[in-house]
Amino acid sequence: MPKPGEHKTVQARILGYAEEIGWTFVPREEAERRRGFDSGASGNDSAKGVSLFFDDLLDAKVREFNPRYTEAEGALLGKFRHLHSDIYGNREFVEHLRNRGKFFDHEENRERDLILIDYTHRENNTYEVTEEFAFNNGHYGTREDVVFLINGIPVLVIECKNASKDEAIALGVDQIRRYHRETPELFVPEQVFTATDAIGFSYGVSWNTVRRNIFNWKDEEVGKLEAKVKSFCAIPQVLGFIKDYIIFAEKDEELNKYILRQHQTGAVEQVVNRALDPKRTRGLVWHTQGSGKTFTMIKAAEMLFKAPTADKPTVLLMTDRN
Repeated sequence: MPKPGEHKTVQARILGYAEEIGWTFVPREEAERRRGFDSGASGNDSAKGVSLFFDDLLDAKVREFNPRYTEAEGALLGKFRHLHSDIYGNREFVEHLRNRGKFFDHEENRERDLILIDYTHRENNTYEVTEEFAFNNGHYGTREDVVFLINGIPVLVIECKNASKDEAIALGVDQIRRYHRETPELFVPEQVFTATDAIGFSYGVSWNTVRRNIFNWKDEEVGKLEAKVKSFCAIPQVLGFIKDYIIFAEKDEELNKYILRQHQTGAVEQVVNRALDPKRTRGLVWHTQGSGKTFTMIKAAEMLFKAPTADKPTVLLMTDRN
């Protein structure tokens, strides 16, 4: 259970702010019922073997978005449960979240893209937020403070700490690291995490909890939790993270996961908008050393290639190193 101070000063406020920007609050008891908790068990035992998803909602959305999907109920969830509980399973799940998964159309005898999230008509998705999201894998039990779900899929977790504690944000990030070690199954679908003490607001991506890859979310209203929650957790922002701004890259034969920072996403959007504007012929983005120029360029090029209004764009990438 959350400590009274943490819940009152941070957790409850976040839930309230989330509701104000379009997320529907699901009380813990209802969320646990929808996830198949054993009502007769107690403590962590009730969380053993439960679903990470709101199964009924996810199945309904899959059939709504994919009219030719005819697999038996639970088939997709079974597939998800067999993904590896590591960064590779997470990468495969991201592909599904980006609607690149496949299902077989028996009527036309061919594969089709499996749509999990409607990015074009955002209002067709179901956006929910809940608290005390418990899970037990038979070895360890975890209870996440606040979890955001899209179409029944948990995608964002917030760890709340009381600002009265020394190094509160660091403690929150340490808990996220522990969750990865003890219950990695949670971080197959979950993509983004944050830790906050009502003053600071740090964020990163699952499967990358290295300190240099955890960033402070900035808002014009410095130090105001409401502004940070409402900008970071805004539905278009969360959809943008999932669809475009999470990147996987291999380095020294090791797979790594990154999230673009605010200045990078801003630069990408400016580049794309200006390149597609017939009245513009040039532009300049100034990035300092270590600010992620490579990912900014790669993502801008990718989004130009995908832009429906782009006419076979030519992208030249020049580098000043071997």
